[in-house]
Amino acid sequence: MKLRVLAPVLLLSALGVGVWQLVEWRRQPPEVAFARAVKETITSSVPTNGKVEPVEWAIARAERSGPVAQILVERGQRVMRGQALVELDASEATADLAAAEARITQARAELDVLAKGGRATELAGIASELERARLDLTNAQREHDTLARLEARQAATRAEVEAAKELVDKVQLQIGALDRRRVALVAVSDRTAAEARLHDGEAAAQLAQARIRMSVVRAPLDGVVYQFDLKRGAYLNAGDGVASVGRLDRVHVNVYVDEPDLGRVARGMPVVITWDALPGRKWTGAVDKMPAQITALGARQVGEVVCVIGNPDLDLLPGTNVNSEIRSESVADAVTIPKESIRRELGQDGVFVLEGDRLAWRTLTVGVNNTTRIQVRELKEGDAVALPSEKPLKDKMIVRAVFP
Repeated sequence: MKLRVLAPVLLLSALGVGVWQLVEWRRQPPEVAFARAVKETITSSVPTNGKVEPVEWAIARAERSGPVAQILVERGQRVMRGQALVELDASEATADLAAAEARITQARAELDVLAKGGRATELAGIASELERARLDLTNAQREHDTLARLEARQAATRAEVEAAKELVDKVQLQIGALDRRRVALVAVSDRTAAEARLHDGEAAAQLAQARIRMSVVRAPLDGVVYQFDLKRGAYLNAGDGVASVGRLDRVHVNVYVDEPDLGRVARGMPVVITWDALPGRKWTGAVDKMPAQITALGARQVGEVVCVIGNPDLDLLPGTNVNSEIRSESVADAVTIPKESIRRELGQDGVFVLEGDRLAWRTLTVGVNNTTRIQVRELKEGDAVALPSEKPLKDKMIVRAVFP
């Protein structure tokens, strides 16, 4: 009987304690995270993205069509102006050159023969016959003269003298025929034909040599091969791009700045570049050119700001997408707070400052800011400002401060 009476009493007591604890818990001030204002040098920056391009560059192009026979460079290699990058198949042009040189050699040999008066064996035969004929003429003339003297003394007949004269005339005719035969060996038409064959061979050789020279694609300037993906056997047409070569000790980074931030950017401002592929590395430079127009970049309206960046190790490659930070202004000994602590109440920017255990609303005048912090003038170093909270905050509200 006593237990039946005692059990409900105990249950009611437990419920009462639970309700009291719940009420007390609800009366506890809410827990709010705070951050301290600090004094530091703050640099205003415009963080965005950009793309690397060479300051000076050129494309090496094929001068004639043909398959790639040899690859002589690789991407990232330093080259000198005129250095061979790729060789096209030149076997046909080489064969044409050999044939043309053979024709040149033959034509020059013919001209040499003609310059010497004709073919050596024929000239030698004619010279031998002329020598004999001139000897015969000398003897025949001597015989005729002797008979003519004897005829004057009536020691020889007229018939003998005339016969000797006919022999002289006959030998003279033979000598004339041999001279004409020798001249005929070097006819003008023969020389003209030989010279024509020589010129034709020389023209064919020059054409073949030009084709062989055009088979080698060379670097258009001193620099680095930054774009190159040819494989051996690939077919190229005349004018096709083979490789992009640029001077990469300095590069352009085309930085895409959102339209509202363009007013914070000016020529000469320092720029810091980072690349996700090489974490920890930084490249520095300055703004070189401001944009002439606003263009759409996806959902953004941006101006393309051109920056000149030093690249002493040549490892910042053209075509790379990079991160950029344009540093527009720097203030030393500035009091700064986290940007996320700034709130907007009734059209004014401000923060909730911790005073004792209560919140106090403080309007602010903001100054230089970067990606995480912002300069304020109405706070002092060490002031605690409320960070974003899921609980609604109000002026004079009692809170339990937590400093993460």
